[in-house]
Amino acid sequence: MHHFNYKNGRLHCEDVALDTIADDVGTPVYVYSAATLRRHARVIADAFDGMSCLIAYSVKANGNLGVLKTLAAEGCGADVVSGGELMRARKAGIPASKIVFSGVGKTRAEMRLALEEGIHQFNIESSAELGVLSEVAKSVGKTARVAVRVNPDVAAGGHPNISTGKSGDKFGVPWNDARTTYAQIAETDGVEAVGVDVHIGSQIDDIAPMRAAFEKVMTLVKDLRNDGHDIRRVDLGGGLGIPYRSTDNPPPPSAYAQMIREVTEGMGLEVILEPGRVIAGNAGVLVTEALFVKPAPQRNFLMVDAGMNDLMRPALYQAHHDILPVRERGADDEKVRYDIVGPICESTDKFAAERDMPCIEGGDRLAVMSAGAYGAVLSSQYNARPLVPEVLVDGDRYAVIRRRPDFDEMIALESMPDWLS
Repeated sequence: MHHFNYKNGRLHCEDVALDTIADDVGTPVYVYSAATLRRHARVIADAFDGMSCLIAYSVKANGNLGVLKTLAAEGCGADVVSGGELMRARKAGIPASKIVFSGVGKTRAEMRLALEEGIHQFNIESSAELGVLSEVAKSVGKTARVAVRVNPDVAAGGHPNISTGKSGDKFGVPWNDARTTYAQIAETDGVEAVGVDVHIGSQIDDIAPMRAAFEKVMTLVKDLRNDGHDIRRVDLGGGLGIPYRSTDNPPPPSAYAQMIREVTEGMGLEVILEPGRVIAGNAGVLVTEALFVKPAPQRNFLMVDAGMNDLMRPALYQAHHDILPVRERGADDEKVRYDIVGPICESTDKFAAERDMPCIEGGDRLAVMSAGAYGAVLSSQYNARPLVPEVLVDGDRYAVIRRRPDFDEMIALESMPDWLS
C-alpha cells in the first residue's frame, strides 16, 4: 500500500498535489510519502511482535536524512555498508547499538569509526577481512562483535545482478568454510563471534528459497554451538520484494515473519532483519516532465526531462516501473505506444519500451512509481546534470530534503592545476 492517489483529477502524495511540488521545486524531482514509510515500518514491526528482533533498515535503499529520521522515530535501526552510511544513520538519531555494518569491502578507517561508535555488530565476509578487523580492534582497545556472512548457495532475487547467495557470487564465506572461519575467530584477539549472517538477494517474490537458506543457517547455528561458540544472534538480511506492477503479488511481511518464527522456534536467538526496498520502494515517485514526442518509423519516442543518471534501475536491471500521468485520464482515453526515454547520450537511457499510455504532450507531467528505493541513492551528475531534489510529504505539508545544486555547486570540488591557470 502507498499514499499516492488521484484526487480531483490530479495525482497526490498524501494531501499534496504532485503538480504543486513540481511547480515549486521543478522537475525532475523525487517525492516521498512519510505516511507510507511509517506504515511499512509498522507492518514489519507488527509482524515480528513478541520476538527478540532488531529491524535494521537498509540505508543503501534510500539514505536521505529525512527518510532516516522518519524511520528512526519508528524505532528502526540501520544496516550500513560504508562509513558514510554509518554517519548518516547516526546524524539521523539512530543509536549505534542498533547499527549493523555489512559489506564485502570495509576499509580500516571505516572499521575504526564503527568500533569507536560502538555498533551492534560487524557482518564479516572473509577470513582476510577478519584479520584486518582484529588488527584495527586491537589498535583501539576494542572487541568487535561479529557475525560471519555465509553463502548458502541458494539462488534468489529479481535479477541476476541482485542475487547474492549463490556459489560464485562475491558475497559471504563459502558454506563449507563457515565452521573453519568460526574456529579462526575463537583463536583471534579483538573479535568475538556472536551470530551468523545470511542474505541471498533482493526483490525476492517467493519465500521458498529464503526458507531453504534460513533452515541451512539454523543447522549451522546448532553445529557452531556444539563446537563451543556462543551464537546468540542470526541476521537474516532483507530482500523481500515489492509490487512494481499493479499485477505483482509478493508475499506479505506477515507470511515472511511466520516462516521465520517457524524456522527459528526454540533457538533462543535475537533475529536481525535488514529491510530496505520493502519499506522505501513504494514510498517514493520520480516526477518528470514530458519535453516532446519524437515520431520514428517503428515507434514514438516520448522524451522526458529525467534521465538514467536520475533513476538508474531500468538501465541497470531492465527494471519495470509503472508510469502514471500526473493529470488523471479517463479509462476510455485512446492509448498511444511509446518508448519513454531521457536526454542522456546513452541508448540505455530508457524508462520503458513499447509502453501503452494515454496521449502525452510536451509539458505533461508523469510519475515514475515505486522509485523510493535505489533511486536517488544511485543518481549521478553524468552529462553535467545536477542531482535531483528530494521532497518529503507529511499530510498536507512538504519540505525539500535535498535541494538541486546549481552549476557552481556542481563543480565546486574541481580546480585548475597551476599550470593551466
